[in-house]
Amino acid sequence: MRVKICGITRPEQGGAIAQLGATALGFICVPASPRYVTSVQIRAVVEKVSLNVDRIGVFADATGEEICQTVAAAGLTGVQLHGLESPNFCQELRQSLPNVEIIKALRVKTAENLTQANVYSGYVDTLLLDAYHPQMLGGTGKTLDWEKLQEFNPSCPWLLAGGLTPDNILDALTQLQPTGIDLSSGVERSPGDKDLDKVEKLFEKVRSHFSLTAS
Repeated sequence: MRVKICGITRPEQGGAIAQLGATALGFICVPASPRYVTSVQIRAVVEKVSLNVDRIGVFADATGEEICQTVAAAGLTGVQLHGLESPNFCQELRQSLPNVEIIKALRVKTAENLTQANVYSGYVDTLLLDAYHPQMLGGTGKTLDWEKLQEFNPSCPWLLAGGLTPDNILDALTQLQPTGIDLSSGVERSPGDKDLDKVEKLFEKVRSHFSLTAS
């Protein structure tokens, strides 16, 4: 399973989290966020991780030019769009960044938001479902209604986000079968400061789940 730990700000933590088993690290490229990092800061983390770990920049309503500049400067392998980006914007970005993964995040408030997923799935590589919050784009600690997601089956890979923690991850994976999971606040001491004990506990839980389901 793909495991993305988002909101990385410190090189030593990024390196340790990758060694613990993360397949992707997320970097917040939204200046208003308490987890915001510059391209230079992202580069410092990237130098600590192996090339097989995906490096995802998270943007919200940035211009295509801004995104492309950050991708090049920071050495990103993927872009996560967490704002109100349209399918057409995603398509144009795909043309500008043909070799970069494009993830569209949808903040789920109503069933209509899940319907949007079918529209975006034709324009992006991966979808991400996050909990809705009126002021915050992510890292809210709020969970989704997993029961309502049991019929969710898009035509592209998808990541489950929103309030996941080492303590509830088994409940989530028992109810749903996402392609991957995305955690931020659920493995933090404070915004941008990851708790490596919590990250290690997360991977223990995930591995135990898959060893049990495989046996």
